[in-house]
This record gives sequence, C-alpha cells and structure tokens, in this order.
Amino acid sequence: PTMRFSISRSRCIAATALLLCHRANAFSTYSARQPHSRMQQQLRRSASRTGTPHAAVETRPATLILDERLIVEEPELVLRSLHMRRAADEQLAAVSRIGELTKERAVLVEKGNAARAQRKALSPKIGRLMKNGETGAADELKAEVATAAAIASAADEQMEAIEAERKGLFDTLPNLLDPRTPDGADEEANIEVSSWGCDGELPSGREWHDDVASALGGLDMEAAAKLSGSRFAVLKGSLARLERALISFFVDTHTTKHGYTEVMVPYLVGRDALEGTGQLPKFEEDLFRLDAPLNGRQGFLIPTAEVPLTNLHAGEIIDEPTLPIAYCAFTPCFRAEAGSHGKDTRGLFRQHQFHKVELVRICTPEQSDAEHHAVVQHAETCLQLLKLPYRKMRLCSGDIGFSAMHCYDLEVWLPGQGRFREISSVSNCGSFQARRMSLRYRPAQEGAGKPPKPVFCHTINGSGLAVGRTLVAILENYQSDDGTIEVPEVLQPYMGGLKRILPEP
Repeated sequence: PTMRFSISRSRCIAATALLLCHRANAFSTYSARQPHSRMQQQLRRSASRTGTPHAAVETRPATLILDERLIVEEPELVLRSLHMRRAADEQLAAVSRIGELTKERAVLVEKGNAARAQRKALSPKIGRLMKNGETGAADELKAEVATAAAIASAADEQMEAIEAERKGLFDTLPNLLDPRTPDGADEEANIEVSSWGCDGELPSGREWHDDVASALGGLDMEAAAKLSGSRFAVLKGSLARLERALISFFVDTHTTKHGYTEVMVPYLVGRDALEGTGQLPKFEEDLFRLDAPLNGRQGFLIPTAEVPLTNLHAGEIIDEPTLPIAYCAFTPCFRAEAGSHGKDTRGLFRQHQFHKVELVRICTPEQSDAEHHAVVQHAETCLQLLKLPYRKMRLCSGDIGFSAMHCYDLEVWLPGQGRFREISSVSNCGSFQARRMSLRYRPAQEGAGKPPKPVFCHTINGSGLAVGRTLVAILENYQSDDGTIEVPEVLQPYMGGLKRILPEP
C-alpha cells in the first residue's frame, strides 16, 4: 500500500448508472485512440509478445508509462487522470509547465549542440592558420571558438536548471489510473466486488476491541502513553502472544502456500528509496525523519515494508526468466499520521507504530494483472482461514493511492463498531515505481539479432495482512458473552494449543 492506511470506507450499495458511465468513458478514452498513439503501439507489442489477439489484449487494458514524453505528446490524457483523482490546481498546472520546460530544453539542446559543432569545426582551422603564420585570422577564430564554448556552457547550465524544475514538478504527479478504476470523489464511490462470510445478518452490538482487551488485562494504553504519548499501545500476556502468532501464521502461509521468499529488511531507509516508491516528496509530513544522517544520507523510518522490498532491485536490469519475483516481509511500520488529527483516536487504529506483513511482486507488464489478483487472493486466503467476514472493494479515482493505478481494499467486519474496516490494500502500481527507481528487465531474446532493450518492470504490493487490525477483528468477532476470546483454530498451534484467552492473572 502507499502512504495511506485509510479510514474505513462506507459500503457502496450498488454501482450507479453514472459510475458505470464514467468507467465506460474512461476505458474508451484510453483505448479507442488511433493506431499512431502510444496506447495502440503498446497493445500491438503486447499482442505480438504473448501471441494474444489484439481484441483479447484489450480486455486487460494496457498501461502507459508516465514520463515527460507522454506529458508533451498527450497532455490531455494525463490531465484527464488528474481530474478523476480530484488533483490540486498545482498538479494540473504542473502538466502544462512540464510541457513548456521540455520544449525549452529541446531548444537549448539544439543550441548547445550547434555551438559545440561550430567549436569542433573551427578548432582545426586555428592550427593551420598558426602554422602558416596567419596569427590575426587565427585570433579571430579563437574568439569565435571561445564564444561558441560559452554558448554551449550557458546552454548546459540552463538545461540543468530546467531539469531540476522539471523533475521537481514531475515527482508531484501521481500514477495514471487504470481504465477499470471507477470515477468518484471519495470512499463513498468505492465499489463492492465480492464478499465472504457475509451471508445473513452480520453480528453487531459486541464490545469494542479496546474494552474487551483492557478487561482481559492484555492492553495497557496508559502505559504506552507514559512511554511514548498518544497513538501507541502496550500488549501483554496472551494478547501479545496472539499478535506474535498472527505474524508467524501470515508469514508461514505466504511462504509455504503462496511461494513468497521471506525477507528481513532494514527499518531505516534513505530518501532515494522513499522517492522510488512514491512516498516522497509528496508525503514527507507523514514520515518520521531522522535528525542524524543515515550513512551520509537523509534517513527515515519505514512506513511500510513495501519501501525496502520494492527497492531491493532499484537500478537493476533483471533477466525476464526470473520474473515474477515474490517477496514477503514482516516489519514494524512507522507513520506520523499528520493528516489524521481527531480520526480513529480510540484503541488500536491509526497507530504511530504497528506491525504488518507485506507482499511485493515484481513482474512484466504482461504478468501484471494476474499477479495483482494473485496478491489479492493471497490476502483473502488469510482472512478465510481465520474465518473473518470481509468484502473486497475496488477503489475509486478519488480514494486510490498516489502510486497505484488499480487497487482493491479488503475490509473486515467489526461487530463492536458495526462496520467494515480496511485490513488490506493491494495496489498495482504498473511501471510507476519502477520508472522512479530505474527498475527494469531485459526481455528474453527471440531468435538472432540485437538483444532487446530493457523494459520497466511492473510492481504490486499489498498487506498480507495488517497484524494489529487483524487482532482487532479477532477481539470483536471471537469474543464470548463472558468476555473471553476464542482463539481461531488455525492460530492454536502458534499459541501452544491454547483455545481460549482468559483474563490475565
């Protein structure tokens, strides 16, 4: 997931005709361009590589690479995506400004190249004139060479300034939206795709998780506040063990059943890593930044293991046969929650520090959609094994994360709160993160000839699952009338056979 660990999303009762219309318009606008457009070119390349007919490829929309060239050639496409995201005026203005800067840069490139060509052409003539004793003419050419060198140098300096401004503007632009992302302003427009364990009337009216956990003696918010202030928690005894059991259960499930490679990663990363995955520069206020340098770099605590996992291959060119790559990591996550004042102030929601098991897959564009749905299914499997009722939501354009082009949220039912709450967010980021961190793969060569050029990978990330929120769901779904908590069957081996959590002695 990107920087968001969002507040709950209200259930979308049905997709309205307006939303369906938006989706159809978005798809036709992206894909129904003339053959010369970059979208059609990508469709043809994808069809030729996979052997899939053109029409069949269009059922899984191709994705464009958001780069300066696209902004210059098809700014209306980028602006359309930004409007759907309800982007700020500054982001909309950045598109036209990037176009202007790109054109200015092209002029400077031509000017600099012309000056360097002039200098190269004149320099040999100076030697011949000097050899023939024509010092006056040689001095005139020297002056012309000096002028040409100054022009080239000035052009280079101007280009550096333009590149810095252009990069700064470009880094503020979010990913292009997948055509399947519905148009909508906020979570109210998210669309329910499916549900599990929700047949009949869902239970409600139970104790909130913090009340039942405190009564059991397993949650101490006062001790946490004494140590660290608000938005921290101390777990004790069987509840601390239950959290640890969830971590082991998730990691074991993903590594033994779903084929992920477990990775232990640093919890501190440099600025480049966060720029690569898209948390920086836009979301710096939501991060915990170190005052002291981190090995000579600006350092931050990780907001999610997505950051170190995806950046493991930053700057690399991977051989296509090794893809997809699947990584799984348990880490604590640290978030300042700068924009969440007054939201979720109760219990274990929206903590500054929480545990999460993260899933990351790196793949080719052709594998991307199937890999995205695989990660969603892997997160769903954990909920199903825990027998927790949930629903799957497709996020709308106004609620989707900065780096994502297509996203599903899994929302678990909480009987204490009487509502669904997000427990996993699984995002397909397309080539967006890969371009920012220069993560590419080299397509397998077919036949003789020059090796294929490297291509940007696609990256997918998702929670598998958020550990603290899963603990909340168990406390509210598995509580008994006497205030004890039944231990889910799949967790009992991790709890030493314990079947019920009783008050701490």
